[in-house]
Amino acid sequence: MHCLGRKAVKTDTRTLRLAKYLPSSLPSPPPAMDWTMEISSFGEMLNNQIGDCTIAGLGHAIQIWSANTSTEITLPDTTIQSAYEDWCGYDPNNPDTDRGGIELDVLTDWRRDGLGGHKLLAFADPSVTNLTEVRTAIDLFGGVYIGLNLPISAQTQEIWDNVDSGNGKDNVAGSWGGHAVFVPAYDTSSFTCITWGTLKKMTTAFWLTYCDEAHALLSPDWIAQTVPPGRFDLATLKADLALIH
Repeated sequence: MHCLGRKAVKTDTRTLRLAKYLPSSLPSPPPAMDWTMEISSFGEMLNNQIGDCTIAGLGHAIQIWSANTSTEITLPDTTIQSAYEDWCGYDPNNPDTDRGGIELDVLTDWRRDGLGGHKLLAFADPSVTNLTEVRTAIDLFGGVYIGLNLPISAQTQEIWDNVDSGNGKDNVAGSWGGHAVFVPAYDTSSFTCITWGTLKKMTTAFWLTYCDEAHALLSPDWIAQTVPPGRFDLATLKADLALIH
C-alpha cells in the first residue's frame, strides 16, 4: 500500500532562501551526484500504513547523512510515529486524525525538538524551478526535501514522468495527492527520491510539473564533516536565524 500525506504548501516570509548563502564564485554542481551509498532498502517508515510521508522523508534524510558520514542509522518506527503524533496530531486510536502534515511546520518542529536525537540547524529553500540551484543543494547537503502534487498516472509508472495517458485527466497535478520525499541523487535528466522504502526516479519534466516546494536541510553533523569551506555562508545564515522569532 502506498500512502501519501503531504498537505498543501504553507509559506512564511521568514523562510530562508538558499541563494543568499551561496557564494557567487561557487562552481556549477557536478553533472551527477548520488548520496545513496548503494543502499537498496530504506524502509517504508510506516508510510505503507499511514499518511506520515512528511516524517518518513526526514527519517530517510537521516539515513543518507549517517551512511555517508559514519554508519547508517535507521530510526525505529516508534520514533517516526511519535513525531507524526506530536507534530501532525495523529492519534493511532482515531483513524480520522491520519490527515498528513505540512512540510514547513514539520521542519520547524524538527528544529525545535530534534528527531530521534538528531538535530536540524536550519532549512533554506532553493527555487524549485532553478534546477541548477536544486542540484547544488543536493550536492552540498546530501539531498533536498520536497513536496509533490502527484498525478494518478504516477501510480503505474516505473519512472515518474509527465506523460498524458490520453484521457486528459490522469496526469493532472494533485489528482492522486500530495507527497513528501527526500531526494539524494540526480543526473542530467532526472532526480531520484526515496519513497515507500525504495529509490524512485523522476524526470526533470516531472519535477518541473509536479514539484511545488523544496527545502535544503542543514544537519550540523553533515555540514561539519562534508561541506567544504567557502562553499556556503554559514555565518550569515546563523545571523539571519537569530533574527527570526
